Amino acid sequence: MPLYEMRWMFKDSTVKSLADRPQDREAPARELIEGFGGKMHHYYFMLGEYDGLAIVEFPDNVSAAATSMRASASGAFARFETHPLMSAQEAQSAMQMVKDRSVSYRAPNT
Repeated sequence: MPLYEMRWMFKDSTVKSLADRPQDREAPARELIEGFGGKMHHYYFMLGEYDGLAIVEFPDNVSAAATSMRASASGAFARFETHPLMSAQEAQSAMQMVKDRSVSYRAPNT
């Protein structure tokens, strides 16, 4: 199954709620991801612009998007992003494809 990075930024009200009532959010995240056919590999809180990060697997982009939409619809997040991940081999295949094909692109400012 394809891998995805999910990262989120809590709303201030969510941070206040977590500070007032400390809780482990990994289990609810895992339940959400598994509810859409996914598998969570890693779940982290982090410092900086974003509050958390998860590395997950989904059967397809539709399942990943549905999970992201469900989380966003909860109202707990100021931002919730889902990004597909590629292995180094997949990236190298893309590089090779660029090299092998004579496809050009005309930039809008030309």
